[in-house]
Amino acid sequence: MSGVRHNLPPEIIGRGTWYDKAAKELIERERRLGRSLDLIRTESGLGASGFPHIGSLGDALRNYAVAMGVQVQGYNSELIAFSDDKDGLRKVPAGLPKDLERWLGYPVSDIPDPMGDCHESFGAHMTSLLLDALDTCGAEYTFKSGAKVYEEGVLNDEILALMENAERVGEIIKEEIGQEKYLEALPYFPVCESCGRIYTTHAYKYLPEEHKVLYRCAGMEVKGRWLEGCGYEGEVDVLAGKGKLSWKVEFAARWRALDIRFEAYGKDIADSVRVNDRICREILGYEPPMHVQYEMFLDRGGKKISKSAGNVFTPQVWFRYGSPQSLNLLIFKRFVGAKSGSVEDIPPHMDELDDLEDVYFGRVKVKDPKERAKLSGLYEYCWMLKPPEEPSVHIPYNLMTNLAMVAPKGAEARFIREKLRDYGYLDQGDRGLEDRIRYALNWSGTSVRLA
Repeated sequence: MSGVRHNLPPEIIGRGTWYDKAAKELIERERRLGRSLDLIRTESGLGASGFPHIGSLGDALRNYAVAMGVQVQGYNSELIAFSDDKDGLRKVPAGLPKDLERWLGYPVSDIPDPMGDCHESFGAHMTSLLLDALDTCGAEYTFKSGAKVYEEGVLNDEILALMENAERVGEIIKEEIGQEKYLEALPYFPVCESCGRIYTTHAYKYLPEEHKVLYRCAGMEVKGRWLEGCGYEGEVDVLAGKGKLSWKVEFAARWRALDIRFEAYGKDIADSVRVNDRICREILGYEPPMHVQYEMFLDRGGKKISKSAGNVFTPQVWFRYGSPQSLNLLIFKRFVGAKSGSVEDIPPHMDELDDLEDVYFGRVKVKDPKERAKLSGLYEYCWMLKPPEEPSVHIPYNLMTNLAMVAPKGAEARFIREKLRDYGYLDQGDRGLEDRIRYALNWSGTSVRLA
């Protein structure tokens, strides 16, 4: 051997992004487990108890990005978008009528749509907002309604296994997080046959031959307040779709029933995921999916964005002032670490997307091949692996909004075009200009309120 070191080209996985690395690791894990690689499913739970914010969207899109990474590796994948619309309402979201408090504890799929009759229920309305955002961002998914999944018996095998092993389930929960509740209660919430609430019921005995649980509607503490039960005592067939599993076991049931191989999660539910991993493995005999934990979106004040709090920043607001691809960039460019989410993030991400586009189309040269691949790959993921064939017109966002603010009323678009032509921005064409004008006019029209 000569001892001469040759500089080998760096290995670039897929498109060179974190999602490609995660996808490769996922495929290798599934191969080691000996599971079929015909279809690799990822999952995201869609909260249906309040207005979905960009954090809700981010959860779904991160899981979809890994599914795309699997496709880049040459395998079939699918994102399951699972609506938690069998959950009970724990708190009236900010901005909705206070009289909704009478529906606290009811499954959100049984609560009338507070916005009128455009959807069949509260849960359906909230879910539709998140599905609309996923569609706008270009994600492809298979939708599952939790309420319908229970009604159709999709989780029945898992429910039976969990009820038959409820004592061991309670022990695992205590071992992992110290909670003793499920040493006495079954991990199942029947819908009360009398009052219709779900979280006020306490299932205390399982009748295996009849597949029934005995329960009483005793009440429950929800979000720091006591929700009184109606006192009814009854029984319910756990296979009839008239109740739901506790969060401490439902993830595990879904993972096995739907054959989920990957699910990222927020740090706020880390304990539940840890419990479900053990239950999935030890009770249901299914190796739980690969996980990655991410930080939560924060508002400008550093507080967690919450569906039930008053600091919700929705995808629909972003779409008024910026492109779906710029929102994808906010979500995709960094997986770990807390992120802010507010209208102030729109201008820099619109400009940053232009910078990525310059790299992708070779307008800007990046010497390091791994960095070039990563930036180009990130751009492709922002376009859900369907990037345009040619670049759009690039104009600094702040210039667009400044022009919109001084444009004469009734002739705004023409004024902005003329100024941009004078400045030389349209010399290479005007692809995408109409959208940029619309975003700028929307911003300028509400700039005082947004400041």
